[in-house]
Amino acid sequence: MKTQKNEKMDLCSLRYNIASNVVLSVLVLSIGALCFAPMERALKTEGDHTEIYRSSPHQSNGVSLMFNVYWGTEEVYRILDILGEHSAKATFFIGGCWADDNVDCLKDIYAAGHEIGNHGYFHKDHSKMNVEQNRKEIVDCNRFIELAISQKPTLFAPPSGAYDDNTLSACRLLKMKTILWSRDTIDWRDKNPALIYTRATKNIKGGEFVLMHPMAATADALDDILKYYETLSLTVITVSENLQKEG
Repeated sequence: MKTQKNEKMDLCSLRYNIASNVVLSVLVLSIGALCFAPMERALKTEGDHTEIYRSSPHQSNGVSLMFNVYWGTEEVYRILDILGEHSAKATFFIGGCWADDNVDCLKDIYAAGHEIGNHGYFHKDHSKMNVEQNRKEIVDCNRFIELAISQKPTLFAPPSGAYDDNTLSACRLLKMKTILWSRDTIDWRDKNPALIYTRATKNIKGGEFVLMHPMAATADALDDILKYYETLSLTVITVSENLQKEG
């Protein structure tokens, strides 16, 4: 039989254990908060490194053709030939899993003087991923491109134009600009050279970003598109050039 004194001692011991556990839990949570705090501060204080661009922020006589590449290696080479005939420079946003199987083509794009951007590794929906998932998808693509051409991209074009605050936060951490477009040829869906031509040329202005893909119909329309730009004294330049160009 326990005495009253022993019962009091047991009760005190129980209270002490409960109090100790509470203190320990608070301590663990505090340490965890400190571990994650630098990441949160980085997301909030590095916002000046990332902006979303749909066109040049300056007055410009340059138009930027943007080719998102996850397929169409043969058409990429046709497009390179046509761009070369017009001394035009474009920006190719590269899918990492495509580049993994087409390293030589990636190198040829870069060797021709075109800009290489990042289009994610697996063409995922970046609006449905957290910050770390966004970051990993972008970093994996960057690493592969840098291994191939010894230059890391500074521009990110989210697949399907899908992004949210997590995507932008990941780009802030990586000090990359997020690129969208001012006009979309929708060539992946409407495989019609005449329609692609109209969408790429109607009321075109300097500073615009024109979205394309390595489609046969796009390559068929490209020469006429470039000739039309020339009649307006518009030059075809990379996205980075257009972002910096004034006049």
